[in-house]
Amino acid sequence: MARIYYDKDADLSAVAGKTVAIIGYGNQGRAQALNMRDSGVADIVVGSIRDESWTVANEDGFPVYPIAEASGKADIVFLLLPDEVAPEIYRSEIEPQLHPGAVVNFASGYNVTFGHIVPRADLDVIMVAPRMIGSGVRETYVSGHGFPCYVVVRQDASGQAMDIALGLCKAIGATKCGAIESSFEEETYLDLLSEQGTWPMIMTVMNQAFEMLIEKGHSPEAILYELYMSREPAFMMEKMADVGLFKQLPLHSRTSQYGQMSRFGQVDPAPIRKWLEDQYETIRSGRFAKEWDGVMKDDLKEFYALREKAFSLPISKAEDEVKKTLGGQND
Repeated sequence: MARIYYDKDADLSAVAGKTVAIIGYGNQGRAQALNMRDSGVADIVVGSIRDESWTVANEDGFPVYPIAEASGKADIVFLLLPDEVAPEIYRSEIEPQLHPGAVVNFASGYNVTFGHIVPRADLDVIMVAPRMIGSGVRETYVSGHGFPCYVVVRQDASGQAMDIALGLCKAIGATKCGAIESSFEEETYLDLLSEQGTWPMIMTVMNQAFEMLIEKGHSPEAILYELYMSREPAFMMEKMADVGLFKQLPLHSRTSQYGQMSRFGQVDPAPIRKWLEDQYETIRSGRFAKEWDGVMKDDLKEFYALREKAFSLPISKAEDEVKKTLGGQND
């Protein structure tokens, strides 16, 4: 079992007096910066290009600098840039400015796991990775509930990397709920498997159910609302998180419970397991990372083609029509 750290295990003094640079003031960057300031971390700067995020950071009261300048001021750098642009910006604008003993805090393990970023040996390399979208990071902090995160120490040049990592977890509000000790590889593999294994299967089931029920003569409105547009599945997912995958079943009718439990055992898990195993091996071996690198080098042509194909599917077109018919209630 993984070790989980809570408020009592973390000390904000580990980050006291240190300058924190938020590189990337998007949803996560803004939420984490505001949470840290409210927790008493006084010296926070933002590194950004001159776009809307520069303006928002200024309006929020943070000093904003070009990325290289902000990195040079920092004892702790939060690298909150998109995975696809982070390596070049890190090499050219961030790492050359970092003093020995500085801390680089990643929010994703992807670039380190696959060798796109290889930090210098004289840096602390950590990861504080919220398992929550940016707006949720802020909202749960303000409400006092907090949110879970992964905490990782990859390099401990200073001898204090874990203390600093836990101090940051506490400052952003994660140790109220629990900071789970992990690794860069584990965060990467689990995240990518959800994206490449679990969710494609769920989307395929939804699409196949839609197509079959259309063929049986049912209306798109009724099908889509039954499948997901009513938001009932989202409610079920919330209850799964609260009480458990199966333990939320008593919230349903007995007919529903019996149908779900009896048919659960009738689904053949072998092809599902094979699919997941294949995707996991593609991720772990680095084949997906190479594939994605190739797509990016080709100006994302395949990416945009895939998106256009998905948006052109009958289910996607039906969603647009259903929203119009029902007054855009789900916009």
